[in-house]
Amino acid sequence: MAVIKTQAVRRYVERHIGSFHSGRLESLRKLKLNSILLKKNPYLFKARNILLAQDLVRILLDAHLSSQEEAIFGNFLEGLAIFVNQEAHNGWKSAAQGIDLEFNKDGVRYIVAIKSGPNWGNSSQIRKMQEDFRKAKQIIRTADSNLHVVAVNGCCYGRNAKPDRGDYFKYCGQRFWEFISGKPDLYLRIVKPLGYSAREKNDEFKEEYAQIVNRFTLEFSERFVVNGEIDWDALVRFNSSVS
Repeated sequence: MAVIKTQAVRRYVERHIGSFHSGRLESLRKLKLNSILLKKNPYLFKARNILLAQDLVRILLDAHLSSQEEAIFGNFLEGLAIFVNQEAHNGWKSAAQGIDLEFNKDGVRYIVAIKSGPNWGNSSQIRKMQEDFRKAKQIIRTADSNLHVVAVNGCCYGRNAKPDRGDYFKYCGQRFWEFISGKPDLYLRIVKPLGYSAREKNDEFKEEYAQIVNRFTLEFSERFVVNGEIDWDALVRFNSSVS
């Protein structure tokens, strides 16, 4: 096993963290008011007694951006994990369906499905991952029937009290980063470089965000505010009517 250098991890993060910032900015710029109004539950917001158009717009916008950022940052973390493992174990990006990473260690072939956090999927999604593991093992063993293959669901953050899931292992947070790198403190060492240029990038994002909120609030008010009040009937019709 090679010794992975913290400097190499820092350089990777600083070179690639921009993809996260540019991705979230691009997602914001492409957003349309109609798209978030159609995807969210208007009954919930009425039950919360939201009175101001701008408050409603911001809540809708923030909910959308939160899910988008989670996905974009998840892709960044997957790339970081693969890079770390390449440095430590000569691992590689897997070509198998549903598998992100493969590497050899102590005579074992590990196949890894990387997720952001521990609570990433429902029962059907977990079954799909297990089926992907089964198929990947079958393909690998076709080429080498004597090779011991171990499946791992790796989660970039969080905790998991029961790693052994029977037909696969689930490693989260510190355990996952140590598993792919051999360094027990790597999960802490990757935090600092994540802030590279963050203030500058966030300032740019905040400017765009403010413009979107103002524009969407004006558009929303023109369509769904009557005599100074949100027209919930009109909003629900837009969201849920058949025509």
